[in-house]
Parts: sequence; C-alpha cells; structure tokens
Amino acid sequence: MELWFTERQTPALQWSCRVTKTLYSEKTPYQQLDIFETEQFGRMMVLDGMVMTTDQDEFAYHELLTHIAMSTHPNPKQVLVVGGGDGGVIREVLRYPTVERAVLAEIDGAVVEAAKRFFPQIAVGFQDPKVTIQIGDGIDYVRLHKDQFDVIIIDSTEPVGPGEKLFESPFYQSVAEALTEDGLVVAQTESPWVNQQLIHDVFQRMDHLFPVTRLYLGHVPTYPSGSWTFTLGSKKYDPLKKQTDELPTLTDTRYYHPKLYHALFQLPRFVEQLTSKKTTR
Repeated sequence: MELWFTERQTPALQWSCRVTKTLYSEKTPYQQLDIFETEQFGRMMVLDGMVMTTDQDEFAYHELLTHIAMSTHPNPKQVLVVGGGDGGVIREVLRYPTVERAVLAEIDGAVVEAAKRFFPQIAVGFQDPKVTIQIGDGIDYVRLHKDQFDVIIIDSTEPVGPGEKLFESPFYQSVAEALTEDGLVVAQTESPWVNQQLIHDVFQRMDHLFPVTRLYLGHVPTYPSGSWTFTLGSKKYDPLKKQTDELPTLTDTRYYHPKLYHALFQLPRFVEQLTSKKTTR
C-alpha cells in the first residue's frame, strides 16, 4: 500500500508527496508536529498539516530569508529570529563574522527538540555560544526588547492560528521599536500565486513604518506554488542602492550568491503590482 502526505494548500489546491515512513508524531501544546521520511525530499517536518522544512530544499528557503537582510546591513551584530525553530535561519546568520549574539524566539520548544533530533544539519547552529534560545511567545519578546537588534528575521508559519498575529500591524510596530536606529527586518510573506492579498497587505503595513520597503522573490519547491516572497523593511539601508562589491562574500551557500542579490528584486509584473497601494481584491 502506498502512503502519501497531502497538504491542503487552499480550499481548491492540494499537494502530495509519497511517504516511506513516519518517524515522529506529537501533539504539542501549540500544534500537531510530524516528521516523515519521503522519497522525493528526504525527511520532512510538518506542522498542523503544512510542510515547514525538508532535507532537500531547506537551504533555498533559509538562505533566501537570511542573506538579503544580513548582506544589506553593513555591520549586523545583534540578530533576532522570530520563529524558525528548525534552526536553519540561525545557521545562516552565523555565517557572518560580525554577529555577536543571535537570539531565537520560538513559541514551541518541541519544534526545537525535534529539529535537533531529526535535522541535525539544520539545527547545528544551536550549539554555538553566540546563540540564545528563548522558548516563548515571539510577539511578547519583541515587544519587551526595544532598540536592541540590528536585524530581525521573521521565520513564521502560515498566517493561521497563532501565526496570524505575526503578519499584523501591531507586531510590525513592535519590530520597528525593537530595531536599532539603522536596523532592518525581513519576513517570509507567502506565495504570489495563492496569497496575493496577504502580500499586498503586509507590504503596505511595512511601508507605513519603514522608509525603505522592498519585496523580493525566490523558489522553494515544497511551499505552495514553489514561488515565495519575502518583504524587507529598513530604517536606513536600501538593498537596491547597495553595490555588488560591498556585499559579503559567501562561498559555502547553495542557493544564494552575491550576483543573485539584486536579481531577486527584479519581479514579474504581476508580483510587482502587489506592492502598489491599490487593493488586490
């Protein structure tokens, strides 16, 4: 008998992957956590029926979410990751020698423990002495730590349940207050094919708070549609004005490289239109 994991991505769209084995299953205080072995993508972490990360394509998402913001800021010393319990963003942040402290604010400690056990190559950064893990509500953590971080990276789940507040204006206001005077934030902002209104709304919310707001686009095959957007808000530094020769040289990444930095901001017309003030409804 064939076993398949199916993610219901929208009421009209589903995505499936053949499963060879269920490695772990737990109902945490916050969500259903499952780890599967799959034929196509290796080990897969699933939260509440939605793919969070896999062995085969995790580098695409984690590098896209991390390296634009970290390369845009000229001297990122204090970095906060909200969510990201698998550790992939922390791993990428630690590639920058300027980093003195990297804080992970993750609400579900079970995700961190599962990542250490089943995805050690992703969670490897948790062992670094620069890293502090705060298990608790990331929204509260941001609100209570004003003017502390050069870069904040929001590695959130989909905008449902507890994750919904991570896409709303009050949270972005707290993020702006938690950043230093030249700080910047980046957030994953879902698929331009199935989450157009969300992308539009988040862009407008950040644009209201930050002098510089930019949308960029990459590809993550296990996420809905495979196309994925990221929204950056900056108090000072504009990635479009950054010179290529000013970018840090990263030689051991698999998706990102400095020549890709500016190219990611060259958007298809229908995606670029999501940044206009006109509603997409």
